[in-house]
Amino acid sequence: MNTIVWQKVDQKVKETIPFLFTFILVLISIIPIRVPGYTEIAPVFPLISIYHWAIYRPTLLPLWAVFILGILYDLLSGVPLGLYTLVFLSVYGIVVSQRRFIIGKSFLIYWLGYGIIALGAALESWFIASVWYASLLNLQSIFFQYLLSFGIFPIVAWISLRLQQAFFRQEPDAPGQ
Repeated sequence: MNTIVWQKVDQKVKETIPFLFTFILVLISIIPIRVPGYTEIAPVFPLISIYHWAIYRPTLLPLWAVFILGILYDLLSGVPLGLYTLVFLSVYGIVVSQRRFIIGKSFLIYWLGYGIIALGAALESWFIASVWYASLLNLQSIFFQYLLSFGIFPIVAWISLRLQQAFFRQEPDAPGQ
């Protein structure tokens, strides 16, 4: 009986790994770096993790968890409340609905898919922030933020893939889930 209880506890702890990893990325994203202008172009690290888990294990990073991560990111980064919550939720929804086109493909396709999604997310965040502040914000900083996120993607994706291989079955969730 004790063995069964511990196996269930072990499984539940493993199921929190995508959320905890993405939460760590939220914290890493808000670490102050003393480089002039960095805060305007800092990569949105949690977006990479949300993209990954939405493709390979959406049941382990459900919509409510993405919502919580978005609220935390908004609160900790000082952007208007709901900005990245909306961006994270829209990215998650789009990726989950289109994941069948990425699963089983090469890393290059996986990365290109992220590039397309991240560009849309960057433009969405720019649009929402511009509406919030009632003025057109600088697109140049959004462009460099996108480039940094796109460039850092292989590192964060590699860590996500290693976590997935270490703790979960090899087959992804069924595309219909």
